Amino acid sequence: MQIELDNERFLDCFYHKTGKGQPIVLLHGFAEDHRIFKYQVDILQENYTVITPDFPGTGASSLPLETMSMELLADFVQEILKQEKIEKTILLGHSMGGYTTLVFAEKYPNNLLAFGLIHSSALPDDDLKKENRRKSIKLIENEGKEIFLKAMIPNLYSEFSKQTKSEDMAFHLQMALDCASSSLQAYYQAMIDRRSTMHVLQTAKVPVLFVVGKCDNAVPYEQALQQSALPNQSEVHLLNFTGHTSMFENPDVLTSMIDNYCKYVLA
Repeated sequence: MQIELDNERFLDCFYHKTGKGQPIVLLHGFAEDHRIFKYQVDILQENYTVITPDFPGTGASSLPLETMSMELLADFVQEILKQEKIEKTILLGHSMGGYTTLVFAEKYPNNLLAFGLIHSSALPDDDLKKENRRKSIKLIENEGKEIFLKAMIPNLYSEFSKQTKSEDMAFHLQMALDCASSSLQAYYQAMIDRRSTMHVLQTAKVPVLFVVGKCDNAVPYEQALQQSALPNQSEVHLLNFTGHTSMFENPDVLTSMIDNYCKYVLA
């Protein structure tokens, strides 16, 4: 069910809600929308109330007037929880959704039973990554988003997945193409500007889940494994033959991981 957020700060913004039971929130990444979790939602809704927002400027949601930032997205998630009268949730974010999850954990720790990073990192962009993002912003502006996205999306998959997940990759590309160029540029700038949230992992008072792809080109698995040692309580899953998109590359395995993690947290 698609629901409009009744909030003046986030006009014409939407989230999806389905299922019953303990609320869990799944946050999509860059050039995605709620549909990236379609396989997970189909199963998780049997035991949980699953909320999958369309971040402002993606899916059905309009880009806000405010400058895009991870803090703004964390506030967006908080407004959804307020509207749904949810006091505590389990929050899991993919890639950029993980950046948002970490900022949410910093700003609103009392609203979390646990949180998790799916192919994500607490580190800010290094200089090289910032420069590459700036070049991408210019490419989108000068040549259009299609060239950029057709090069970007395959890089989010392992070589094995490229041979076996062609339909899902095509769906992923179309989902990315559905994002407006202005949204893609705003989100890339927000990622350039984001700060380190390593301290959030170091001081986390709730369990933290890490889902790591052995073949992830965006978040090297060695980096992710190092960060997984920071929280007092963490659960780590390393997926072989998987890149940055286990939602499509290993959907059943990821769904089982999320389900088992939630059961552990709620036990």
